[in-house]
Amino acid sequence: MIETDKRKAVFLLHQEGHSVREIARLLSLSRNTVRSIINQEGGVPAPRPRADKLPLDEELLRRLYHQCQGHIARVHEKLVEEEGVAVAYSTLTQRLRQLGISDPPKVRCQHVPDEPGAEMQHDTTLYQVQLSGRRTGLIASLIYLRYSKRRYLKFYRAFDRFKMKCFFHQALTFWGYAAKQCIIDNTNLARLRGTGAQAIIHPEMEAFARQFGFVYRCHQIRHSDRKAGEERSFWFVETNFLPGRTFASLEDLNSQAFDWSTTRLDNRPQGKAGLIPAKAFEHERTYLIPVSARLPAPYKVHNRATDHYGFVSFGANYYWVPGTRRDEVKVLEYSDQLQIFQAGQCLARYPLPADGVRNAKFSPPGQPAPPHHPHNRHHPTQLEEQHLRALAPAVNAYLDYALPVKGLARHLFLRRLLALSRQMSLQLFSQTLERARKYRITDLETIQNIAWLYLQQAPGQAPQVQIDAAFDQREAYQEGALTDPPQLSIDPEHNDHD
Repeated sequence: MIETDKRKAVFLLHQEGHSVREIARLLSLSRNTVRSIINQEGGVPAPRPRADKLPLDEELLRRLYHQCQGHIARVHEKLVEEEGVAVAYSTLTQRLRQLGISDPPKVRCQHVPDEPGAEMQHDTTLYQVQLSGRRTGLIASLIYLRYSKRRYLKFYRAFDRFKMKCFFHQALTFWGYAAKQCIIDNTNLARLRGTGAQAIIHPEMEAFARQFGFVYRCHQIRHSDRKAGEERSFWFVETNFLPGRTFASLEDLNSQAFDWSTTRLDNRPQGKAGLIPAKAFEHERTYLIPVSARLPAPYKVHNRATDHYGFVSFGANYYWVPGTRRDEVKVLEYSDQLQIFQAGQCLARYPLPADGVRNAKFSPPGQPAPPHHPHNRHHPTQLEEQHLRALAPAVNAYLDYALPVKGLARHLFLRRLLALSRQMSLQLFSQTLERARKYRITDLETIQNIAWLYLQQAPGQAPQVQIDAAFDQREAYQEGALTDPPQLSIDPEHNDHD
C-alpha cells in the first residue's frame, strides 16, 4: 500500500507541473499507479485483500542444498517432484541468496578515481562529548561528497535504520543533489547479507535510496581506505571541531556542527590543492542527480492507546489527543515532529521536545491545556531529595550511602524518609541517620526504632515550643478578640445525672 505522504507528494508534484513519467521515476512507482493517485487527488483508497506468499522452509532448503552439493537446479527438481512445492526457479535462487546459503565468491576492491557526481560516502563513529559539563557518548553521522569535499554532520544519542534515513533525507534535501552511489561499510543498517561487492542491500534501504536516484555500495572488509575521505573527515572533527568548543545541549551541539560543516568548511581551502568545496560544488552539481524538495520525509509508525484522560505516551512524554473517545491512534514519528492519526485523519502535530525532556505533557498550541494529568504519569522525587540533602550534612551523607540508584524503591525510600523527618526535630533526625549510617542500616522501621531509643535515653524534659511573643498583634488575633467569649460551663442537666 502506498503511504499517505507519498500519495500527497505525487499529487503536489503533479500540481507543480511534473510529468507522470518524471514522478514515477522519482518515487519508484509505476505510471499507472501515479495516474491513479492523481485521479484520487492524493487520497487513500479502500484496502484490498492480499494473497499469502509461498512459504519456503529454511531448514528444508539448507538440507536439500547440502544433499545436492550446491547444485540449485537439482534442489529445484527435488522441491517440485519430492516435496510438492511449486516454486519458480528465480524465486528459489533469490531465497537462497537472502538466507546466505549460496554466497558468491569474494573479490578484491579496486581503486576508483575522483569523478564529479559519481560518489558520496557515509559512516558513523562514537565520540565522548562534554554536554553541560558531563561526558556523554554520542554517535556522529557524516556524509561526504568525494569530488567537491562537501560535508554534512549531525550527532545522535542512538543511531538506527530510521535515524539513518532521516539523516540522508535532511542532508540531500539541504544540498538539493545526490551522487550516483554512496559508499558505506558493511553495516547492518543498510546491508541485508553478504559483504563488499557481494553485499545485498536491505530492500527498505534500497527503495529509500531509489527515491533520491542513488544506490548503496559496501566496501570490502578491512578496506576502509575505500572511503578515505570519510575517515579523514572524522579525524578533522576530532582535531578541529570538538576541541575548544563548549556545548550546552545536544541541540546546541548539532547547531554548531551544522554551521561548521556547511558554512565554515564549504569556504575553507581543502588539501594541498586548496580546493574550496563551495566552488567545486558549483561545477559538480551539473553531474549530480537533482533532489526534489517535495519528497516525503521518512517516518516511523507507533500504535498507541489513549488513556483515561486523552493522552498517549511516546518517548517518556505525554501528548494530548483531541476529541472525547479513547480509540487507538497511530503516532507517526518524524525527525523533528510527531503526527497523531486516527482513522486516516491527522488529529494533532507536535514538535519533538528538546533532548533530555522526560515526563512532560504537551497539548496543541493555541488551545487550552487539558485539566487532568496523564493516567500513568510518573511522579519524580527530585524536590524531596533536594529538601532532605539541604537539612544537614549527616542527612546528605546518609543519602549518599543508602539511597537506591534508581527504580520505584528510590522514590518510595525518599518519600518515607521525608515523612519521617517531619515527625521529629532536625537534631534527633540527624543523630538517628548518623547512627544508621554507622551501622549500615537502611530499613526505615529500624531507623524509627533508633529515634525512639534516643528519645527514651534523653535526660530532662522535652523541649519547649517556641511561641511568638507578639502573637496578639496579628490581624487574625485582633479579629477574633472582637467576638463573644465561648461558653465553656457544663450543662446543668448533665450535673443532675452526676
